[in-house]
Amino acid sequence: MAYDLSIVIPSRNERFLRNTIDDILDKIRGNTQVIAVLDGAWAEPQIKDDPRVILIHNTEAVGQRAACNQAVSISRAKYVAKCDAHCGFDEGFDVKLMADMHDDWTMVPIMRNLHAFDWKCKSCGYSMYQGPTPGTKNSKVNECPKCKAKDWKRDFKWIGKTNPQADSYCFNTEPQFQYFKEYRKRQEYKEMLKETGLTESMSLQGSFFMLTREKYWELEICNEEFGSWGSQGIEVAVKTWLSGGRVMVSHKTWYAHMFRTQGGDFGFPYPQSDRKIKEARRYAKDLFLGNNWDQAIHPISWLLKKFMPVSNWSAEDVAKLECQN
Repeated sequence: MAYDLSIVIPSRNERFLRNTIDDILDKIRGNTQVIAVLDGAWAEPQIKDDPRVILIHNTEAVGQRAACNQAVSISRAKYVAKCDAHCGFDEGFDVKLMADMHDDWTMVPIMRNLHAFDWKCKSCGYSMYQGPTPGTKNSKVNECPKCKAKDWKRDFKWIGKTNPQADSYCFNTEPQFQYFKEYRKRQEYKEMLKETGLTESMSLQGSFFMLTREKYWELEICNEEFGSWGSQGIEVAVKTWLSGGRVMVSHKTWYAHMFRTQGGDFGFPYPQSDRKIKEARRYAKDLFLGNNWDQAIHPISWLLKKFMPVSNWSAEDVAKLECQN
């Protein structure tokens, strides 16, 4: 069967992968499939059989970017979307995104925070918001404050919280991901949103993005020279802009992302050393801020000037980059 959209999910020991896939299958309204990569470990809990789901299992982990490339390599859909393995979605998000899509765009929905679950006391039913497993070293809770029992279970919610929401992103001189809230106050943002229901974004967060499969390969999205993880949102956004495309945010739909802030039993599934993260950042800095990406038809100073003022960027910083052009 030919699909219009393949949602690719790189995963390694992701305890919420099944919830993510189940939610996608429940919310899609178009001709959409899921291709999930089980990178070095089988899924637990096991993924349900569904003709719209393809699973790729790697005996040895290859890394997040390489796993994405594996999944896209077997897709035959016009569009591909990369998605983290701990996300929830709006009803019909797939058809809403595809309806506005252009072939040289990268598009994302509004990003919400995912309320994935509560911890519920098995004895008395007392509930508390998601966090590290009670009784573990990363949790501040051991026994139930109501009945003193120590037996807890996850009570899944899978709700996209309406506050806070994010729809604009940028990067600093490192380059390092930043939220770009001040951009919402600009007239061009307000006018575009009113007229189209879409807005532009200088950069991306990286947990979800959609583009054509042709552009994915043409722009070498998920270039493994960056390493397994890090700077992915910057990579995708800058390549899109500098090649002549646009990075767009649809305010007509949303996805919800669970951030790895609870620690303990929901940390990064791949080893993440400061050295590796800095290496990815240095690679992005040399490639993009050094104007060394050979597919660029615009210099990086063009992108910065388009969105200036940008946090942490001065006019002098941009002028120095212009001198490199």
